[in-house]
Amino acid sequence: MFDTKPLKAEKPREPLPRPPEIKARLDEHIVGQERAKKILSVAIYNHYKRIYLHEADAHLKIQKGNLLLIGPTGTGKTLFAETLARIVGVPLSISDATTLTQSGYVGEDVENVILRLLQAAEGNIAQCEQGIVYIDEIDKVGRKNESPSLTRDVSGEGVQQALLKIIEGSVVHVPPNGGRKHPHEKLIPIKTDRILFICGGAFEGIEQIVARRLQEKVIGFGGAKTPREIQQARILPEDLLKFGLIPEFVGRLPITTTLNPLQVSDLVRILTEPKHAIIRQYERLFELEGLKLRFSKAALVVLAEEAIALGTGARGLRAILEALLLDAMYELPADSGNTEYVIDEEEIRRLLCEGLHETGRKEAV
Repeated sequence: MFDTKPLKAEKPREPLPRPPEIKARLDEHIVGQERAKKILSVAIYNHYKRIYLHEADAHLKIQKGNLLLIGPTGTGKTLFAETLARIVGVPLSISDATTLTQSGYVGEDVENVILRLLQAAEGNIAQCEQGIVYIDEIDKVGRKNESPSLTRDVSGEGVQQALLKIIEGSVVHVPPNGGRKHPHEKLIPIKTDRILFICGGAFEGIEQIVARRLQEKVIGFGGAKTPREIQQARILPEDLLKFGLIPEFVGRLPITTTLNPLQVSDLVRILTEPKHAIIRQYERLFELEGLKLRFSKAALVVLAEEAIALGTGARGLRAILEALLLDAMYELPADSGNTEYVIDEEEIRRLLCEGLHETGRKEAV
């Protein structure tokens, strides 16, 4: 089932893309977040340059640059990890920190994040050891306060402790079939020193921690910072410690980048501009029936406003569109009298008021 061939790093199948090339590829799939794209492009390039080009040099050790992504729900943290893995051609595993516990407790062992990566690599250990692990909701395993816990915390600080060696670089023994380890089961050793770890989280409330550090009120007079200025301020390790991450864990994630909250204009661009934009996908579904789907610009703005109102960011756009177009797509196979479906601002507002239970307006052209 698993390929136990040479564990040394394999050479990339093609030249490793340089940071500007990586960013250009990110631009095809992700709207905005320009600074985050630059930071991630450089981090990915340096990580795989370290593996493919530098590793033979025993005179100097270059440490891993694991990443921490901070941003509200729906700003593209998971999409960044998925896209970066595709760009460099390595396997990716995605896990949720809230499901993880220390070994021996009810829940999912932290080692399973590596098992998922091995499965994504189709059992090839060499490829697994060059992959990317994305752990979402990492903010949910912070301590409830800044004081060290006197009792074992299996879902918070304990998870951070359990992840330390895995993230830094060690040999993890994973069960071939997943689940809990058994005493007589042959385990598979995986070296994690070449695996890039990306952790993401919303870190709700960290703006207040940053504001206190800056000794500024979020809203006030004179030189006080606005909420947006506080959001855009650089988040320092000390802020993460006050939030609840332990010092050792923060030290394993030296590269931190913040994703800006999405505005209405960003969501409108997300609907139409990326290579696999959602609107393009629905247009293609209608084309397969010989029909044309068209949204007015004002309608797209209303869609974006609704997603922001729901607090779901870009993630909520698909669900809103699916509800809006449900009846239209249901009728498509039997309804051949129309050649174009037009959805305008007025119709979308009506549907939103009705709870998205009705179909978009159909206009024959």
